[in-house]
Parts: sequence; C-alpha cells; structure tokens
Amino acid sequence: MLSHLLIKNYALIEHLELSPDAQLNIVTGETGAGKSIMLGAIGLLLGNRADVKTLYNEAEKCIIEGTFSMEGFYVKNIFDEEELDFENPCIIRREIAPSGKSRAFINDTPVTLETLRKITSQLMDIHSQHDSIQLGSNEYQLTIVDTYAQSYDKLVEYQDKYRTYKKLQDAYEQLQAESDQNKKEFEYNSFQLDELVKAKLEANEQELLEQELNILEHAEEVKQRLRTAYTYLTDTEQSVLSVLQSTVGNLNPISGYSPEYQQYKDRIQSCLLELKDVARDIESEEESIELDSNQIETIQTRLDLLYKLQQKHAVKSNGELLEIQAILEEKVSKVLNLSENLSAAKERVDKAFETATKSAEVLSKARQKVLPELERRVVGLLIELGMPNATLKINHDTGKLTNDGIDQINFLFSANKGITPRQLKDVASGGEFSRLMLAIKYVLGDKRSLPTIIFDEIDTGISGEVAIKVGKMMREMAQSLQVIAITHLHQIAGRGTSHFFVYKDNSSTRTVSRMRELKADERIVEIAKMIGGENPSESAIHSAIEILGVNV
Repeated sequence: MLSHLLIKNYALIEHLELSPDAQLNIVTGETGAGKSIMLGAIGLLLGNRADVKTLYNEAEKCIIEGTFSMEGFYVKNIFDEEELDFENPCIIRREIAPSGKSRAFINDTPVTLETLRKITSQLMDIHSQHDSIQLGSNEYQLTIVDTYAQSYDKLVEYQDKYRTYKKLQDAYEQLQAESDQNKKEFEYNSFQLDELVKAKLEANEQELLEQELNILEHAEEVKQRLRTAYTYLTDTEQSVLSVLQSTVGNLNPISGYSPEYQQYKDRIQSCLLELKDVARDIESEEESIELDSNQIETIQTRLDLLYKLQQKHAVKSNGELLEIQAILEEKVSKVLNLSENLSAAKERVDKAFETATKSAEVLSKARQKVLPELERRVVGLLIELGMPNATLKINHDTGKLTNDGIDQINFLFSANKGITPRQLKDVASGGEFSRLMLAIKYVLGDKRSLPTIIFDEIDTGISGEVAIKVGKMMREMAQSLQVIAITHLHQIAGRGTSHFFVYKDNSSTRTVSRMRELKADERIVEIAKMIGGENPSESAIHSAIEILGVNV
C-alpha cells in the first residue's frame, strides 16, 4: 500500500507530503484546490506521460515519490523478472527536468517507463470518470472478466502460444511471397541456367582457344619459322649444336688442369643439352601444326558462343559466367525445393494454430464459467445502490484468434424496468456509470491482490441513501485494501478512517495547493460544510457529528 507520497514542484503544488493510512482515506476540498492535480502526480508514478508545462517552477525539476509497503502483497516475482532488488518498503520516484527529460527510479535504480508501469500497475489503480467512459469498451470489459475469473496465468500462457503462432504465420507468409516472386522468375532463370549448363564452360577455356586460334590462323608462317629455327640448330655443319659440340671437344683436354676450365666445359655442355631439348620440341611442334580449316571453324564457333554469353550477361570471362551459373543454380534449386519448404512451414503453422486454439479454449471456458456469477453479484450491488430495476447481461461470443483469445465480451445494461439491455455506451448516464463501475470494482476487490485503489469522484450523479450505501461499500473495500477517495459527498467522507483537506494558499505572491490531515474536530466542521455550505448551521454540525459517530 501507499504509505507516503511526496510531490515537489508539480502544477500548483510547491511541496506536498501525504501519509495515508491503510484503510479508507478521504480527500475533500474546494473546486480547483488541487485534488485532481494530486491524481495527475500519482499518474506519473503509474507511468503516464510527463509534460514540462506542469512544473510549478520551470527552473527546477519536479519530483514525485511514492513509498509503498509491500507486506502481504506478492509482487516479488515481477521484481525478479525485471532483475530489480526487492526491498520493503519500496520507493518509486519519477523526475521531470526543466529540459523536459523524464526519468523513473525504483529503489534508486533507473528503470524504463515500461518496467515502471509493469510494477506500479500491481500496486495502484486509479478510477476516474474516464474509466467510467472506458467501461463502454469491449476490450476493457474483457479485462474485467479476466480479473474476476483470475485467469491471468491462462491468458499469459495463451498469449505465449499465440505469439509463437503469429511468428510462424508471418514467416510462412513471407516465404509464400518469396515463392510467388521466385516462381515468376523461375522460367527465365531456368532458361538462362540451361543455356550455361549446355555450354559446358571451363574456367580457362577461352584463353586456350584464343591462343590455339591465333596459331592456326598463322600456321604457314609459324611452321616455316619453326623449321628454319630447327635448321639453324641442327641441319648444317656450322649449326649451333655442331659448334657447341666442337667447343666442348676443344675444352675437354684442358678441363682437368683447372676447376675453372672444367666449369667452362660443364656450362657449355649444359647449354648443348638444353638446346638439343629445344630442337626436339621445335621439331615436334612444327610437325604437329597443320593447316586445318575445319579446326579453325570449330574454335571460332566455340569462341563466338562464349563471347555471346559474356555479352549477354555483361561479363568478360568464363570465370564470371561460372559464378552466374552457380547463382542461377541456387535460385532454381530454391524454387524446386520451395514446395517442400512451404509444406513444412505450413505444417508448423497449423500445429502452432492448433496449440494456440486449445489454449484459447481453456481460457474461454474459465471466462465463461464466471459470467453468470459476475452478472448476479454486480446486479445485487446495483440494487443496493438504488437501482432496483438494473439488469446486466454479459454477452459472450467466440471469433478468430487475437492477442486476447477467441472471446468477444459485450456488457449489455439497463437501469429501468421493461427496457431491453443495450450496450453501455448507448444507455448509461454518468451517475449510472459511476455506480456500475463501483459495483464492478467492489466485486473485483477480492479477486486481485491490489494494495491501493484510488477513486476520483466516483460519486458523480448520486446522493442521499445511495451515497450512504456507496460510502459503506468503500469502507468494506477498505477492510482488504487501501482506498483513497476524492469525494464531494458528506455521506462518503464520513466513512473515512482518515480525512485530508486540499486547499489553495494565496498568502504568498503565487497561489499554491496544500493538503493537511484533519483532526477530529476539523472533520466535523468540514463535513458540516459539505452538508450546509460555508457557514454550516448547528443542525449541520450535529449531523456531521452523527455521521462521524463522535460523542461531544
């Protein structure tokens, strides 16, 4: 529960501290004194959007700090999930800098707004007129049913399975889109690939063919020059080989006289052997060359094909064509395997859908089970709250899987006898909405371990005996949770276990909102004013004493 609240530099509040008790805390005050401002500050602790315009002094930062007693409330698991140290009491702080930057802290550890909301939503609930309007939303009505059914664990389990299903469904749809696109390109890619495969490309083929063609096109010249070279080497008395052979013979007798002479002979001998090999190669090459016009045509045809393919694919070599061939093979193979991949993906989607559907059905049964009891309890409370002809019918239907399950909930309401229940947004007045919401909050009170609930003028549109019953209900709720009620009705204010008064202080150069806890005699005066106006009569004072149960 909220054991202490500090508000600094927020709207009309320069500095305010509040220490509510564990039961029913009443907040009253004149219109515009700052009651709703206090709720706005508390809203920041709940993760509401910060606005630098709300700073009382624009040169200083705003601080909203709540101290919460965690005794008896099972929220430690959330701290563990968020990897935060669990401390009791827990101090939650929100700061707004003059620059507009907002920061949140839990026990002095910086946290994101998402984490802040996750934790404080388990500590406080603010009910305002906006929530009464929100009651007309089918989504909000479903959360009411879930709270009453205590089906949170089932909802979390379902949502986990639903997310898995959606993830697989999205992946399948993406694969399907890729399949459609790839199929459009399949025929073209297959044709391209078939053309390259039939070409039987080899990496260095082009260079070898170009070299061979060059030789064949100059075969006569090449053959003649090779023959001449061979003749120079071997076929005359003064041929290179004959001269070298004679030189070796000439040096041989003196090679033993000196290592240097031996080296001369050996080097010339080596040249002789090398030139003999060259001569044999030249002879062989010369003999192999023939004037073959058919071979020239064959090579030219092959090169024309290679050049055509290279031009078509905007490349300059067979190596690049082979790279393109590999890419096309992958694309074609992917399409050929796509049917199998799609089938496997569809099977995974169907299985996940079936799992999520079963989980949704379990959740749906838990919800449907409590609907009659929820209707009965709420209507019973509405009768107590002065609506004897009230009717609440919770329509249930099922549809496709959504993040919230398969259930479609619609609250149908009628406050008057003989009137067919209709959707809340079409039939309920402000006062009826307030009483309906109070009844719902009341029946939900023992279904969730919520430490603190704050009512902002939930008494709109009621008075008299109904107001007395509303006050009684709030007091009963305060037996199991902390209630803070902003009210303008003395019937409710008199039920409080503590009473705080909000007022404007105009004693300085600038108006500020202040709050103080009223003592017993001050409560009598305040409630008397709520009964009889600013100058209450003696009768109003006696009524206030009676309401408070004070013996004077």
